[in-house]
Formats: sequence, structure tokens, C-alpha cells
Amino acid sequence: MKTITAGRIERAEALDLLINGDLLAIGKRADEIRRQLHPERTVTFVVDRNVNYTNICDSKCSFCAFYRSKDAVDAYILTHEQIYEKISELVLQGGTQLLMQGGLNPDLKIDFFEKLFREIKQRFPAIQNHSLSPAEVTCIAANSDLTIEEALIRLKNAGLDSIPGGGAEILVDEVRSSISPKKIGWKKWGEVMLKAARLGMPTTATMMFGSSEKPEDIIEHLFRIREIQDQGGSFTAFIPWSYQPGNTELGGTTATGVDYLKVLSLSRIVLDNIPNIQASWVTQGAKMASVALFFGANDLGGTMLEENVVAAAGCSFCMSQQEMITLIHGAGFRAAQRTTTYSIIREYPV
Repeated sequence: MKTITAGRIERAEALDLLINGDLLAIGKRADEIRRQLHPERTVTFVVDRNVNYTNICDSKCSFCAFYRSKDAVDAYILTHEQIYEKISELVLQGGTQLLMQGGLNPDLKIDFFEKLFREIKQRFPAIQNHSLSPAEVTCIAANSDLTIEEALIRLKNAGLDSIPGGGAEILVDEVRSSISPKKIGWKKWGEVMLKAARLGMPTTATMMFGSSEKPEDIIEHLFRIREIQDQGGSFTAFIPWSYQPGNTELGGTTATGVDYLKVLSLSRIVLDNIPNIQASWVTQGAKMASVALFFGANDLGGTMLEENVVAAAGCSFCMSQQEMITLIHGAGFRAAQRTTTYSIIREYPV
């Protein structure tokens, strides 16, 4: 059985562990790191809602079952009033986080978002607006003849609080050009995140694995995330999730549970500068999410009152707030509702 070097792990060792390492040994090390970082044995979650404001997208990624062309019969752009209604429902359920993401729609310029975000902040001042992936920010800037920094400043001033890490997929351009050739490259993704961090905006980072990448690409992704954080990034959490092939042009199969747990554990080991690792119950289901809490994860992400992108690929796991609390307690941890930036709102002792 391979022993894992103490201290900061580097690329060669991480790749060897991914390819040849024993899952339980890697999981044990990841669990030890989680215990050091979070000795209180609390597993957190946020009450949130995904609002997919448009499904019109020029990127047309082969792994995505959600996007539509502008002339499709089921193409849409939500009105501002429809979005406010969805946020009202979130507030009534005690939610604190709004996650707005959509397609790369060439017809939506920055004024659409500025007006929307100002009104959201006025109507729902307690809601954290955690919206727009780096690809969306880049698209909005291009549609509006703005630089990335100009777009971020205007969006932040209008009420955008933080930026989620969507659209990362695998941060290796050879992979990106294969599965999402029209989407921004990995350096542009990192540029948006670093500029957001310099404006004082918290961010998160993600990875979608299991589509067409090699083990070396997974490792490169993890180290590029670590290096962006070292350069001044503001990642509060990392969320690895497995590709869902249903209804997609790319097709194929999804990663196994063993694959998921190994990647999750390596994420906890490699990303020594990111405090939180989320288990993806949305793609893995409740049972695997429970197991993930012993393989490095300390957070279950959002309750997701609404989720459409992964569901479009035929993956529709659901979990209520009470089910999430029960899952956490059943695994032997204390449950706590948090904010987007990991402040504790309410604890649920066992």
C-alpha cells in the first residue's frame, strides 16, 4: 500500500495516487485533513435555489443537455418578474443564496443584469446573489463592449455578491476544445476568478470529470485551481462532480462511485489552500454523499429548491432540508445551515 507524503503534494505523486493508489488509504488521508481543518465535526449546507434565467446558449457544449438554440420551440429567457417570484419562494423557505446561471445568450447585455440585480438587492436584501460563471461574465462583457474588469465592477455595484465556479469542466484546453470548443479557455476562466477576488468577491471552484479527459488532465485541473488560489484567488470551496451523459450529444458513461470518491479525496489532499470540499449529492445521490463525508468532504452544498441543468441530463436526485439534516446526523456529524461564505446561521445538534 502506498504511503502519502506529509506536507504539500505535487503533480507526480498526485497522478500516481489517482492511477495506482488504494482508495481507502487515500480516503483515510483526506479524512485526516478534513478533521484537522474542521475538528468540530460539523457538516454544513446552504438553503438555496438555482434560477436558470435562459437556456439559449451559443456555446452548445457536447456534454450539456440543457442548452437550446434561439429558434427552438422550448427556448426561453425568464422575465425579471418570473425571477422575483422564484426568489420570493426561496425566501419563504428560509433560503439565503440565489444561484443564477444560464446559457451564453448573445442578446443579453449588461443592462439586463444590472437592472435585475439592483431590484433583487432592493427586494431581497438578505439574499446572497451568488451568480454568473466566468464564461457568462465573459459573454456579458463581450456583448456589452466591456473589459472583464469593467463588467465585474458594474455587476458588483449592481448587487452581484459572489461568483460560482461553473463552466470549469476540466481546466485543460485540449479537453475543452473537444467537449466545449466555443467556451472560454482555462486561462480566461482563471483570469475572471482572480479579477473577482481582487474586487473583494468570494468565489468557488468546480470540476466536471468523467467525460473524455485523461487522469493527467484531472490532476492538472486540481493543481491549476491550487495555483490560482495561491496567486490571490478567493475560492471558499471546491466541488468535483461527475459528468452525466443522459440526453447529451457526447454520450458515454458516467464515472463510478469509486472514481468519484478517489477524485474527491485527492481534491482534499491537493487543495490545501481551499477550506471546504463539497460532496455532490446532486449527481451522486444521498447515499454516496453520506460516504463522501468520510473521504474528505465537509459540506453538502445547497438544498437546491430548483435545479434544471443536471436534471436535463436525466439525473434528478432530490433532497429536502430535513433529509439533509437527517443524512448528516446519520453519518455521525453535527449539521449546520450556513451562508454562502460559510458563516453558521443555525446548528442542528444530534
